[in-house]
Amino acid sequence: MLDLLRGSRRRGMAGGHFRSNVWDPVLILAQILCMQSFFYTSLGLWSSVIGSDLFGGVDRSLDQVFNNANLDILDIIGRTAVIAFALNSLTCAVGMWYIVQRTKQCLDFATTMYFIHLVSCTVYMGRVPQTVSWWVVNILCLALTTVFAEFLCMRTEMRAIPLNSAPRADL
Repeated sequence: MLDLLRGSRRRGMAGGHFRSNVWDPVLILAQILCMQSFFYTSLGLWSSVIGSDLFGGVDRSLDQVFNNANLDILDIIGRTAVIAFALNSLTCAVGMWYIVQRTKQCLDFATTMYFIHLVSCTVYMGRVPQTVSWWVVNILCLALTTVFAEFLCMRTEMRAIPLNSAPRADL
């Protein structure tokens, strides 16, 4: 998958500019697929580690990820799920920094990632999530993912380009 991403990036370089104005749907779809896979993998790991290891009584199931009733802040299981979602948003920001690498696209990819999660939760539960806590947690995690990913990408994009100022010897 990463070879596909790298190959598409090379094709997208026109005239020495990184993805100057080239529409590359293969690259975009591959990045969306990678980010969604990264989202669910890291959320599953965080839910497993936080829910099972720290608070031993939480069963591992898909309900931890897809059921809106598990994001109830008033009980201990809901708090562990909220912590897992918050840590996942930071982890996904790092993944976005590595996979997307563009500050301008962080909001687009984060919104797409959480929209696909909304659709997945709707399909899993058979209805749109109806709890206020689910919406608040996911909107805050969307904002956290976007801001942190933009911060990381901007630091990389704004890095100084070293120029060799030594005198040339071949004159």
